[in-house]
Amino acid sequence: MAAIQFGALVYQYQAIDVVGPIDLITNCSQEFLGYVTKHVVIDKSTLERAPQIEVHHIGDTEEPIQLVPSNYRIQRTVSVEDCPELDCLLIGGPMPESFKFPDSYVDFIRRHIAAGKLLFTTCTGAYALATTGMLDGKNATTNNVEYNQIAAEFPRVKWTRATKWVIDGNIWTASGAVAGMDMIAHWIKESFGLDVLIAGAMGLDYEPRDINGLHTVFPQRSDESGKQISTTVFPYHK
Repeated sequence: MAAIQFGALVYQYQAIDVVGPIDLITNCSQEFLGYVTKHVVIDKSTLERAPQIEVHHIGDTEEPIQLVPSNYRIQRTVSVEDCPELDCLLIGGPMPESFKFPDSYVDFIRRHIAAGKLLFTTCTGAYALATTGMLDGKNATTNNVEYNQIAAEFPRVKWTRATKWVIDGNIWTASGAVAGMDMIAHWIKESFGLDVLIAGAMGLDYEPRDINGLHTVFPQRSDESGKQISTTVFPYHK
């Protein structure tokens, strides 16, 4: 299986919008799960179905970019011109006021969507995509706090806040930052299997929510008295 080329554009987004989803998908990779097997038991068939992932941070400048509001800085790993063809592109959420993509980013996104490749947005990343006009006529969601402002500014988009994420063709949009991780978790489950997702999420001690924001994704567990307990199981070597 060829490695999945997973990319994120570099600009002033909120760190968790990109770091969270990328940490989750790389935690589910063959390379990382292979490391995890030193500590816990992971079935061989799970490892075989886990994806290989190559991550690219794509930018139009070599200068580090300060993220908001955390003061983290990120530097591109590849230029827009030299980026390999991506399978998946992730757009994190910027501060909506006066945000605009550079033309090179708009062209990059347009080519990616036109090629039928997957595009994910988290939080106000949907706002950023809406500024390009590429969400017009599409079903989408965005950060619920700024929802009314964004929906009013881009009335051609079919906005909804009924679910934590929305899928319209090859464009997936999530509401808040953690909902973006939940959306990526759903993609991992559907693409590679629930066991791969459980194995990868175990290392983060993370339990994803479903599209309605409920903890129904992982099998529920109870103790002997019937009290609900954590779904996370750590199958240590004996």
